[in-house]
Amino acid sequence: MTSLYLHVPFCRSKCPYCDFYSVAGNEAALRAYPGSLCRHMELSREAGWSGPLGTLFFGGGTPSLLSPEEIGRILDAGARIFGIAEGAEISLEANPGTLTLESLRGYRLAGINRISLGLQSLSDVRLRRLGRSHTAGQGRQAVDWSRKAGFNNLSCDLMFALPGEDLSSLRSEIDAFLALAPDHLSCYGLTVEEATPFYHLHRAGELSLPEEEDFAAQFMALHQWLAEEGFGHYEISNYARPGFECRHNRRYWQRRSVLGVGAGAHSFSAKGWGRRSAAAADLEHFLNAIARGEEPAELLEVFDRRGAMAETLFLGLRTDAGVDEQEFRHLFATGVAEAFPRAVSQVGARLSLREGRWRMDLEGWLLYNHLITSFL
Repeated sequence: MTSLYLHVPFCRSKCPYCDFYSVAGNEAALRAYPGSLCRHMELSREAGWSGPLGTLFFGGGTPSLLSPEEIGRILDAGARIFGIAEGAEISLEANPGTLTLESLRGYRLAGINRISLGLQSLSDVRLRRLGRSHTAGQGRQAVDWSRKAGFNNLSCDLMFALPGEDLSSLRSEIDAFLALAPDHLSCYGLTVEEATPFYHLHRAGELSLPEEEDFAAQFMALHQWLAEEGFGHYEISNYARPGFECRHNRRYWQRRSVLGVGAGAHSFSAKGWGRRSAAAADLEHFLNAIARGEEPAELLEVFDRRGAMAETLFLGLRTDAGVDEQEFRHLFATGVAEAFPRAVSQVGARLSLREGRWRMDLEGWLLYNHLITSFL
């Protein structure tokens, strides 16, 4: 079983905090892009990738800039080239401002069965601060339309630790999201990434972010509030009602094979100790390579045993499932504590072996980027 990620690097406008690869405008390239994705799948099969596909994920960018007919064409190609497994999870990221009830019905008819809405906030003031192109009203309307279109697996993105936000305002935000009855929530603390407008504003002292203590308080509060509402905190940034965990993203955290197609898309093959490749984050380069019949992806990394062990922990410890000790021994002929005795000691009480699995506790997740470096 393989998973397929399809990167759609088009946006109506670029958000000032975003460092994902995307381009604004370029309608001609947008219309040519579905055919290039289909051809990239064919080239990938020729390079040795096989199906059937157990999960498919349209990410971006703004995949909902593609019409339902174009999404359907791409899914038909995926079925023809690789085959799609029965019951496959097929997700589409969407910006609320690009949706209509008619387009959502079209996506559902085309085969999309999981919708991920980039709401980020349900406050018009916060949305303007984030540079989002939709309103809170459009966000609520998108959720309503999604349900009417037949989507019973609906995820929403929420950003916290925003400028001027405190626990009281975050509580109001969470209540507004919960009123929409999502099945899944991805909750991301705002960070400033290099080469983004927010980064330069922050460096210039024109963008104030919450202190570390305030960030921690909001992270812990989200965990408590959502647990009280029946959401499982199954990965550092992700919550789901039982049975609605994102199967596609679990593939990444379990270090399973995922084929990425499209400009800027990354692939991981689990063969051997694993290897990672990516198509350049350059739309013109991607389209030209496809037009010449050339594979646009280049090899980034071939893992050795030590690197594979480290990445297994880096990915697995992000999740509530953690890392299974027996599976780790089966793969690498050693246990976690034997392979990384110093790191296990340094992380201390934040990491434990319970019921045969190594897991981080909640505070360990909060400090994850710092603690996990002990294993890398």
